[in-house]
Amino acid sequence: MGHITNPNKNYQLLQKKLDGMATGAPDSPTFQKILELTYSPEEAQIARRIPSIPDKLTNIADKLQMPIDELDEILTTMARRGVLLDMEIKGEKYFMLPPVVIGFFEYTFMRAREDVPMKELAELFDGYMHDSDSFAKSVFQKSTQIGRALVHEEHLPSDTHTEILDYERATHIVDTASMVAVSSCACRHKAHHLGKACDAPMDVCLSMNNAAEILVRNGHAKEISNEEGLKILKECKELGLVQTGDNVQNEVSYICNCCSCCCGMLDAMNTFNIQNAIVSSNWIMSVKDNCKGCGVCVSKCPVKSIELYTNDDNKKLARCIEDICIGCGVCIPSCKFGSLEMEPREKRVYTPYDTIDKTIAMALERGKLANLIFDEPEKTTHKVIARLMHALENSPPYKAMLAIEPLKSRYLNSLIKYAKKRVDI
Repeated sequence: MGHITNPNKNYQLLQKKLDGMATGAPDSPTFQKILELTYSPEEAQIARRIPSIPDKLTNIADKLQMPIDELDEILTTMARRGVLLDMEIKGEKYFMLPPVVIGFFEYTFMRAREDVPMKELAELFDGYMHDSDSFAKSVFQKSTQIGRALVHEEHLPSDTHTEILDYERATHIVDTASMVAVSSCACRHKAHHLGKACDAPMDVCLSMNNAAEILVRNGHAKEISNEEGLKILKECKELGLVQTGDNVQNEVSYICNCCSCCCGMLDAMNTFNIQNAIVSSNWIMSVKDNCKGCGVCVSKCPVKSIELYTNDDNKKLARCIEDICIGCGVCIPSCKFGSLEMEPREKRVYTPYDTIDKTIAMALERGKLANLIFDEPEKTTHKVIARLMHALENSPPYKAMLAIEPLKSRYLNSLIKYAKKRVDI
């Protein structure tokens, strides 16, 4: 790559590239320091030109004007450190730049490491994520989110007429996965380096399918059997942990077992009042008439969606704050009187079909669709088209069209076909 004459510029350009992704990465001195500790100046210069959707190694080498073998070694080394993602599609190598979350934050903390200053990075990430609400608002804006709640299936009523679909069942997702892997909970591991970790188990973050294969190959996770994965699910349910998963129907890539004290998504809800940071399941808690108003369930809810109130008879009762409840079911076994139950939501929650569908929907909502599709800003033609796309995304007629679900689905489907063609899947 030669001598880097202005390393700060490459870090600044990398920050802008990451901020252009659907979940964003607002600039700050803290984030610049994170990038400096995570990427060398030479790597930052390369990373800022890696697309945010998978691209062939040969295409990247041509764009960077580097020998394929030399570039392959550099990119593979970066992938092993978790600052890039690598994969093989139809016998060809592909690479992509991961976002901050779900991305290189998790890949940094999902295992024990000696090649990076973990405590310093933990302090920096904690400051970046909590000193202000700018990062949380960037990640969790709009309605399509990176994660969704998975209801504890055991607490669903057996006589319900509403079907629970396969992609809503954590057990089905793990049981049918082509590969399952386990790693440390990144959020809990970060808290550990800060001396703030709770007593919940550390090695409970599950990856599935292609994501598991990528993480295992690069040493970020350990392959386990499907049965071992199901055992982890069961143990975490018994501990009252919230199970959240990839917000897709097909090829779910991860399931986390979350605590409200460490989890970034739950923290966004509880600290910054971003009520939709986690997409709700298709279920919601309700309180039966035999409630005693003891308040135990209030303390067990991970998102503060249960409150006590006094009724007209001056009796204390619990009730669910429906706009906040994520339908996880964690509260149900806390009531020794059997006064809580899960019931179907009146309207089913939208879940994107797959990762491409989710990414495009998020970019569409956040006005970043042009950044996703036209990921080569050096080309003048793309600059012009990108400006047109931005104008289109912000036009009132376009927004009105997207309010109509059939049109939105048709438009997204056409974009999905285009994106898949980009990577020849």
